[in-house]
Amino acid sequence: KDYQRQMQYNLISGGSLMTMKNTLTVFKDGNDKFDALIDDIKNAEEYIHLQYYIIKNDYLFRNISRELIKKADEGVEVRVLFDGMGGRFMSKKILDNMKAHKIKIGIFFPAALGKVNFRINYRNHRKIAVIDGKIGYVGGFNIGKEYVDGSKKFGHWRDTHLRIAGEAVNGLELRFGLDWNYATKEDIFDSDRYFKPLEEMNIVPKNGDDILRMQIISSGPDSETKLIRDNYIEIINHAKDHVYIHTPYFIPDEAFMSALNIAARSGVDVRLMIPCMPDHPFVYSATLSWAGTLLEAGGKVYTYEKGFLHAKSVMADNRVSCVGTANMDIRSFELNFEVNAMIYDDKVTGELEDNFMRDIYDSKEYTFEMYKNRSLVQRIKEQVSRLLSPLL
Repeated sequence: KDYQRQMQYNLISGGSLMTMKNTLTVFKDGNDKFDALIDDIKNAEEYIHLQYYIIKNDYLFRNISRELIKKADEGVEVRVLFDGMGGRFMSKKILDNMKAHKIKIGIFFPAALGKVNFRINYRNHRKIAVIDGKIGYVGGFNIGKEYVDGSKKFGHWRDTHLRIAGEAVNGLELRFGLDWNYATKEDIFDSDRYFKPLEEMNIVPKNGDDILRMQIISSGPDSETKLIRDNYIEIINHAKDHVYIHTPYFIPDEAFMSALNIAARSGVDVRLMIPCMPDHPFVYSATLSWAGTLLEAGGKVYTYEKGFLHAKSVMADNRVSCVGTANMDIRSFELNFEVNAMIYDDKVTGELEDNFMRDIYDSKEYTFEMYKNRSLVQRIKEQVSRLLSPLL
């Protein structure tokens, strides 16, 4: 009841239906997530739809592509969609082999000149998988070996991904279908076979006590509203006790920063977790600058030290959470195509918040004293990067 206004906003502004018959698994390790995804691919009977911002030409996708080819040879429909910039190094040989096995490939905003893509903005940052209309995935993991094995520079990759079974899968399939139609001009909505009625989802809970309320929300430069950004803000505004935030990039707009500052100054326990190291120097300096603004308002900031933090989630009061592909930055709010799961559930939110608290043990607190005593060189970096925030 406390979140009825938010549910209504998502329905009216984003066409996002409230779903209740769902089960959900939270992954924070790439090995677990991709093991589960590959198992679900192996068990597919009708179709497999994969959409990722980044698909790299490495052993992880080669393993996945082999399973996709096997299923395609069995008569299962397979579609793979990736972003033109995120997948620019994909092997043409692998793609041609997949096509030879009747797997359909789509590229969102492909490069106009070989592998050179001049369109930096308006990237499709979504990560979606739908199997048979019954199982869906959404979250932060792209397809690349660093998400499983880590990397020499960043080490372990800490992310959050969801495996959903139930009604909410139709929301993910709808989002995939719209992007697929745009990228390939193939209208998959001419058949209702990709959208399952509840009675065919025999894996969802039957007990009325097992309700898990979710809305699949999406936003992008083609949206009338900044729907995911607005949901983040609404969670913060409703928080009475605490707000926990995971994000690799923290470059908020004025509305988001104001909501956090007001919450922190009102006694809400606001905690932000960011990486301990940059993958984009200007972006990281801007992140530290905005983190300092939160510290000034009384919030707490942690830098994740066990590897690279890539999770994107906002959780509040052990009651409500929003998890998906959208970072807490202007690029995700305005320039990229994103998708998140809005979750109204104590148990799932509690699990996500427990994960956040465990991550604190692998983090260092970045205090207000540390922020005030940073070097002159660091101050200059932050000031320059903050000025560039709208471009980052």
